[in-house]
Amino acid sequence: MSKNKMMHAYTSSDREAVAESNDPVAMVALLFDELIRQMREFVRHTDQEAGNAEARSNHFSRSLTLIYALQSSLNFEQGGDIANNLFRLYEYSRQQLLADWKGKTTERTKQAITILDEIRDAWHQISRRRTAE
Repeated sequence: MSKNKMMHAYTSSDREAVAESNDPVAMVALLFDELIRQMREFVRHTDQEAGNAEARSNHFSRSLTLIYALQSSLNFEQGGDIANNLFRLYEYSRQQLLADWKGKTTERTKQAITILDEIRDAWHQISRRRTAE
């Protein structure tokens, strides 16, 4: 089995385990992982030489769907300022993605990925702490 196939199998089983665990923190961390992966693929397929228009469109669409899922998961009553700040972050990311889609550029999406990556790391740390307890 190739290294890529092994990584895919590991990642798929990891995702299934998270989905079955009913752990909302782990699920958000997983959504972040997938969002960043889709956004990176969008960037890669925006490249004029190496890009693929159909793949670009698919990754753009998936990224927007994941952003919507993250926005929809927010509980503003319990989350307060944190939920509001996360909503603004998701909205910022959505706007950057849309701007790059229209302009066939990648800089804004790359900036959003950098910010999302930091937040993703925080979700993973929280998830690991909860698992260790």
